[in-house]
Amino acid sequence: MEFIMFMIPNVYQPQTPADEQAGEDFTPPAEAVEAMTKFNEELAKAGALVALDGLHPPAKGARVSFEGKTPSVTDGPFAEAKEVIGGYWVIDVNSKEEAVEWATKCPAAEGDAIEIRQVFEEEDFPEDVREAADNPVVKEAVKGGKVNRNL
Repeated sequence: MEFIMFMIPNVYQPQTPADEQAGEDFTPPAEAVEAMTKFNEELAKAGALVALDGLHPPAKGARVSFEGKTPSVTDGPFAEAKEVIGGYWVIDVNSKEEAVEWATKCPAAEGDAIEIRQVFEEEDFPEDVREAADNPVVKEAVKGGKVNRNL
């Protein structure tokens, strides 16, 4: 089973005091990166790590909203956001409990959170949905050939 673990760092959250928030030029301290790299290495050595990435601060992002007929674009930061994702891991483990166990080992900072969500597997869908998602171009482009990544 694959799970995605979203890192929700305190420094990206709008409710965090302004002087503690990550600005546009934010980079994490080397000590934090070193601790996270050791955690990532543990995931890799256990054979659980599928993918991971850290994300730039919301100030460098954009949000496309779909209300009405015309999409609207808002440049970051996003004042209306309640929680902002700072990175993610995709892990392959045997259960939600195992994913939670991995998340509890993360060297997160005070106030950070990790949200865990299971990734859909092809067999989770009825045949008509599988057929609708069957696209060779997408399969070729997506690592691992999983059509369901973009459902």
